[in-house]
Amino acid sequence: METARKKEENQCYTYFRIVGDFDPDKISVKLGLQPYESWKAEDKNKFEHEYGFSAWHFGKCEEYKIVVTEQMEETIAPLLDKTDVLNQIRNENVVNFYLEVVPFVSSYNDNPCLAPSLKVMDFCTATRTEIDIDLYVCD
Repeated sequence: METARKKEENQCYTYFRIVGDFDPDKISVKLGLQPYESWKAEDKNKFEHEYGFSAWHFGKCEEYKIVVTEQMEETIAPLLDKTDVLNQIRNENVVNFYLEVVPFVSSYNDNPCLAPSLKVMDFCTATRTEIDIDLYVCD
């Protein structure tokens, strides 16, 4: 039973997110990186409602590692040498940066290690990036 097995395993994904008032295409050009998902504030979602804010999502890592900080580091690796550009983006736009961590923890399994490494904390401090952990407990 694949479904039963999945419920007993911990899972997680991480990604970097920029939200606010900006043009996502310009962000991609400035950073020289392509997001896996982006939209402008006036774009419509699948329900035909305008988003109300722009978003740029990058570096989604779905390869679960028991030490989730390794996933965080994998997500930010292409951004580590772009702190000056990220800070320029912050200064020129109304934006917030987030390192999203989305673990699904089974009550039948050990909890994953969610503590960020010093490398992750240094990056977040240098770019004023918040770490957002959306924890789901699967019973």
